[in-house]
Amino acid sequence: MSVTSRKLLRAAIFLLFVLIGVAIFFLVLDYMFLAAVQVVVYMGGILVLFIFSILLTSHLNEKLQVVKPVEIIIAALVSLIGASVVLSVITNHRFNPVVADSPEITVAEIGTQLLSYGKYGYVLPFEVISILLLAAMVAAIVIAKREKKPES
Repeated sequence: MSVTSRKLLRAAIFLLFVLIGVAIFFLVLDYMFLAAVQVVVYMGGILVLFIFSILLTSHLNEKLQVVKPVEIIIAALVSLIGASVVLSVITNHRFNPVVADSPEITVAEIGTQLLSYGKYGYVLPFEVISILLLAAMVAAIVIAKREKKPES
């Protein structure tokens, strides 16, 4: 629905449900940290940025162009080929568990290292990326709201 919806805001909302599904997959696989990152970063940050950008720059009644039937057929064929390749790899490959010799790392240790200022700390890249995203959103709003000059 996110791909086939003709309304831009609805497509972004359907993308929210896709991201919730990915977070649920991480929870089922017992990857709590990745599920939390999925919820906080993608659903809480990037998708909200998308929705605010859509609301600030486009008209809500504006519809996206209609997709031609030939493009739908090509996309369906490519999707089926990709799904069959993935399923054949999953069913034909024998996955062996890997036993790590390193001690188990907790989510609290990962969070502490990600948000530390010391060695292997990632606070500065997070801040730089947030400023870059803010600048990109402001630039997109300025470009979208700029009045068109009459042609002479």
